[in-house]
Amino acid sequence: MTLILGWGDPLQLFHEARSAPESRATWHAMLAGLRTSSVKGGYPGVAEAVEVEFTPLGAYMCLGLPLHHLANDHVHPDEVLGTGWSARLTEQLIATPDWEGRWAVIENALARRMVDAPPPSPVVAEAWSQLRACHGQLSAKDLAATTGRGSRRLQVLFREQIGLPPQSVSRILRFQRALTLPPEACRSLADRATLCGYYDQAHMNRDFRDLVGLTPAQLCVLAESAVSRGNAPIDGRLANVFCH
Repeated sequence: MTLILGWGDPLQLFHEARSAPESRATWHAMLAGLRTSSVKGGYPGVAEAVEVEFTPLGAYMCLGLPLHHLANDHVHPDEVLGTGWSARLTEQLIATPDWEGRWAVIENALARRMVDAPPPSPVVAEAWSQLRACHGQLSAKDLAATTGRGSRRLQVLFREQIGLPPQSVSRILRFQRALTLPPEACRSLADRATLCGYYDQAHMNRDFRDLVGLTPAQLCVLAESAVSRGNAPIDGRLANVFCH
């Protein structure tokens, strides 16, 4: 889950649903829940911003609301954190002369919100840990067995404290595993699909089209193009994606 606080030109987001034309929105401050569809975004001019990536359980504690209200959606942070919250914090960020100081401003602001926050359910924390450990390769039946809770109860808890049901969370985790699995770990896209828990390569292709708007092969072309233009991501995760 993502919180963005920016100044300068606004962030532009483009979302195209299968049943609707592409929609566009601009944001200086934005809070986004977990998604099961792709969104494209970028800055058309000059801007600076701080981006916070929450774990779902961290977001649940910090934001203090059932996270299904944010699933597959973007809202202004003030709708959740209170009128004027984002403007006051952004002013502090602008006034802070270095990025190390800005990180401290953000951390202090979020820590204050979590001081009296109720902890997430131990059942959800255990289930989330189990799913992350196996990269989403755990069936709903097995997840219920390992946590000692029924599938319906897990659905309710996940909807409240993660934002999406266990099946959707598993789908996202499998996708992230497929995206970041080292190239030397597999010889082909079919191997990658098998290692990441997909039925076959076609299954992986369908999930990629839904979650990122591109097939694995198309994403490979995009990553290679970024490298050739000298625009590879700073963290390097996409630079070697699917090099086979």
